Amino acid sequence: MKLLIFCPYYPPHTGGLESHADEFNKYLSQRGIDITVFTPKLPKNSPESEILYNNVKIIRFPAFEIISNYPLPKFWSLKFWSLFLRLFNQKFDITISRTRFFNTSLLTLIYAKIKKVRWIHIEHGSDFVKLSSNFKTAIAKSYDYTFGFLIFRFSDLNISISKAVQKFVFKFDKRESPIIYRGLDFEAIEKIIPDLETKKEFENKIIISFIGRLYKWKGVENSIEAIKLLPKDLKEKIVFLIIGDGEDFQYLEKISKKESCVKMFGNLPREKVISILKISDIYLHSSMPGGGLSTSLLEAMACGCAIIATPNEGADEVIQDNQNGLLIEKSEKELVAKKITELILDKEKIKRYKKNNKIKLNINFGWENSIEKYLEILKND
Repeated sequence: MKLLIFCPYYPPHTGGLESHADEFNKYLSQRGIDITVFTPKLPKNSPESEILYNNVKIIRFPAFEIISNYPLPKFWSLKFWSLFLRLFNQKFDITISRTRFFNTSLLTLIYAKIKKVRWIHIEHGSDFVKLSSNFKTAIAKSYDYTFGFLIFRFSDLNISISKAVQKFVFKFDKRESPIIYRGLDFEAIEKIIPDLETKKEFENKIIISFIGRLYKWKGVENSIEAIKLLPKDLKEKIVFLIIGDGEDFQYLEKISKKESCVKMFGNLPREKVISILKISDIYLHSSMPGGGLSTSLLEAMACGCAIIATPNEGADEVIQDNQNGLLIEKSEKELVAKKITELILDKEKIKRYKKNNKIKLNINFGWENSIEKYLEILKND
């Protein structure tokens, strides 16, 4: 079986969607599936093409970011059209797209309808995108009601990566949308050494971390404002590490400037991110509705962090309040501050949540189970 996958980003670009796509391809290719990935050449130093895992071919087309973390093809580039049109000369059994608001899903629609190839769409979002300005947010919502609508309606099947995503998909398309949770590459995570240098730098501190793209709906502003509300003696006990980039980076850097316990790292390689999660005590997930199932949240659980989380981005599907973390009703600074205070004053709770998270993830989020479900769908024409 030959698959053509249109992917909005792919490693070495970092993010949850990227690791989901790469690990999906890795484990699916081990089952004898030939995969071709058509993806933007971002970052710019990425190779134009490469072969991974023996039978996963990556083709990267010329692209740019019109805004942070939103890539577009260089439509004026003859090379883009040459690479895209060359795909029409090959025979694929199925084509796959990921996330309706990226233009690669529109490329999939064009390809699938012209070539009359079965099209499976994998959706990662659970709400309309919320950006730093009301104008941008309105444009994003209009895009969803036009092009997003077309993606959901014209695909042959929409797969949801969480219950929250499925609920969002049903706003556009009432057909069945099976839920398939992503897996985690536990073996790769296990091999990464904890960042003892960072641990030593913040010796005797409770390390709280967040990893992700810095958009408004990630709720990082509320996390920072919550830290500001803490009394001085509690601030002296903690450090809050924010890892990631996005359109809100400079704004978040500005509002956290006077807080010595808040450290902004920008983008880091994935191995470095995992190594920091391994020395973190608490992972703070104060997201608003938007994402489907946060990869960073799952990786934090796998690395043994205690979790403080809103129910959004699928958190309420993996976190049981007072069992493996604390759930916050919604992303508000007062509520976040209250849960941070509760956890940093109870080190026994932190230990218990850390232990319970490792057990829960190993049971429910292996790739083997997920790949079996995908294979059943792929082979069921």
